[in-house]
Amino acid sequence: MNPPIMRALVVEDDRSWQQIISEILSDSGLEVDVAGNLDDAILALKAQAHRLVVVDLSLSPNDHNNSDGLHVLEAVRRLDPNCRTILLTGFATVELAVTALTEFGTFTFLRKENFHRGQFREIIYRALASAPQLSIPDIVKDVEPALTKEVETLVTNSPPAGKALVVDDDAGWRSILMELLSDAGFQVRSCASYGDALGALRREKFTLAVVDLSLDGTVSSYWNQSASSQNLDGYQLLSNTHASNVPTIVVSGVASPEEIKRTYAEQFIFAYLEKQAFDRAAFRRVVEETRAARQTDPELGTLTEREREVLDLLAQGLTNKEIAEKLTITTNTVKRHIKAIFEKLDVHTRSGATARATGEKA
Repeated sequence: MNPPIMRALVVEDDRSWQQIISEILSDSGLEVDVAGNLDDAILALKAQAHRLVVVDLSLSPNDHNNSDGLHVLEAVRRLDPNCRTILLTGFATVELAVTALTEFGTFTFLRKENFHRGQFREIIYRALASAPQLSIPDIVKDVEPALTKEVETLVTNSPPAGKALVVDDDAGWRSILMELLSDAGFQVRSCASYGDALGALRREKFTLAVVDLSLDGTVSSYWNQSASSQNLDGYQLLSNTHASNVPTIVVSGVASPEEIKRTYAEQFIFAYLEKQAFDRAAFRRVVEETRAARQTDPELGTLTEREREVLDLLAQGLTNKEIAEKLTITTNTVKRHIKAIFEKLDVHTRSGATARATGEKA
């Protein structure tokens, strides 16, 4: 008995993009239907069940404010709830990404200006492998023989190092960081935007995140500019990785000493590496230090580098004032770090935190 054919639907009004997306989906072993507007998309959804739908936001070439793509997402959720959707658009905003991810259950959100064929193929594999109602054997048997091994590996073999999230709007840097993390044994999920990364954090569990502060593509050629003069979505993302207890390494072109110092003081990061001084060996060491901290005590691994410094000094018996003088920060900042340490380690006293730091029973 032949395995069932997986179908994909491309909802796009631009013929060039129809061809690009259809070719990649076909190469991935999918039978492809194409719709150029909302009405045709609904007819296609009613006629056939689909495993994957790729939707453009605007389905009117003369109206950039058109958002029929959102109506397509709603129709997919209503008519084909087991289908995965990908929103691919040239009109990207953080608000739109959050809406697509939270209200319509979109698998991911991609900008056309950052489109990369290899990355899109990877996303297709992930979307197929994560179909909610299927078991692993069901997933594998539906895939073309050439893709079976790759999808089966993706679904069943999560490397011991865990899963890492890479967030950078530059395809070249994403490739470098993904390669290094893959070599370190991580399963890597890459994102080019705040919206895509936020959705990944809500859907998946990560043991490490590597984040660029600038996700709008404007800072890379102005590395020494102040971050305060830029709209840096990466800063927003750091609060989300912190809330998810994901140790985070910043790899950024925003490299003024003031901004690096401020990021350590105000954000919850494990380390800050400058792109213009990036060294692969140094990055590997930082990754190993992060992993070692989590393996020693998973909750200790959620502490930022500055929080670990505060904890180490606290464990030595220093007062808040002495810690502040040692680290050249204010006592209020020390208090804020200690509060964060207590919350992450689920302790309520300095002695309890000290016991965790020294590996003793609290």
